[in-house]
Amino acid sequence: MAGGRTRPLAFGPMRRMDGTWLITGLNGTVAPKVAERLVQLGGDVVGWDRGAVPPDDVAAGEAYLAAVRPAGIFHLGMGAEAWAGRLAGYARDHAVPIVVTSSVSVFGDAPDDPDGPFRPDDAPTARDDYGSYKARCETAVREAHPEAVVARIGWQADPEGLGNNMVAQLAAQADAAGGLVRASRLWRPATSWMADTAAALVALAASDRSGTVHLDSNAADGWTFPEIVRYVARHTGHAWTVEEHEELDHDTRLIGDEDLIAPLSARP
Repeated sequence: MAGGRTRPLAFGPMRRMDGTWLITGLNGTVAPKVAERLVQLGGDVVGWDRGAVPPDDVAAGEAYLAAVRPAGIFHLGMGAEAWAGRLAGYARDHAVPIVVTSSVSVFGDAPDDPDGPFRPDDAPTARDDYGSYKARCETAVREAHPEAVVARIGWQADPEGLGNNMVAQLAAQADAAGGLVRASRLWRPATSWMADTAAALVALAASDRSGTVHLDSNAADGWTFPEIVRYVARHTGHAWTVEEHEELDHDTRLIGDEDLIAPLSARP
């Protein structure tokens, strides 16, 4: 596994994250780790209960934001792009930081989609429903608040192997195939440990960064998918057998902001 740096980056919030931070998506995977990081840094966390405050109820949403008076917002949940735009508008009007997660999927995931690696100023090219939806959310946020942080992320790995993440998906594939994972040696995916992504998102809220950023721990390392599968297996205690193939020839790395997140090679 050539390339990359050999130790974690020092980028991170150098101050306490006091105040109450609003996080959407706390029933997901990345958001709980962002909440954990904020609490470690002295912050309080509140979520958005969609049952009590439907995201499409504009008046209820405004009342909820007025009651919470968040010190900042992390919009990590799924929902209509109009909701993302309203949250960004609140952050603009009240001069509080907002970090919105987007996805490498804005560039599409079909073999005939444009090849990467992709840079922050590259225009989305997705044609599928999910990628197009994430691109529309990006547009809504930028139109409402050009200084908002839109953080594109890739495939997330979590050692706990729970929920929607690479470890769970690889484990399911291996379980169904007698311990075998098939992986293309021609694919270089955007990949990060979920905890590193959460730390980077919190650090962005504490920084003066704005606009679109890319969080990809494989950006500089450039490891192929078989290399990543073996690396993840070693770190999570799985004895997967990797069968390499060449059925997917694609580079989907997110480059341009390698200073914002530790590389995969930081965990040898």
